[in-house]
Amino acid sequence: MYNPFGPRIAAFAATHRVPVFSGNAAAVEQHFGLLAYNVNLIDTHRSVASYVDRILKGAQPSDLPIERPQHIDLVINLKTAEALGITIPPTILFQATRVIR
Repeated sequence: MYNPFGPRIAAFAATHRVPVFSGNAAAVEQHFGLLAYNVNLIDTHRSVASYVDRILKGAQPSDLPIERPQHIDLVINLKTAEALGITIPPTILFQATRVIR
């Protein structure tokens, strides 16, 4: 997902030494963020496809259960953490899906 304000947010955060959290892993990797916490879109799309399949086979949408996302990604940028003087606890690093070093 492209964020046209990414560079401006990155400049502001760097100037004021503010950690930035995002729902977009690409923003953490490309621009600024300290961490991103978001739904894994590939798994979500597969789940939606399963729902559509059931509906096309005759299931009533009102009879289908509501599902929550099964996989959530946690991306941590250690370069940003180091620049801000923040230490990420090992218990949090262990839970990360991806760590940028």
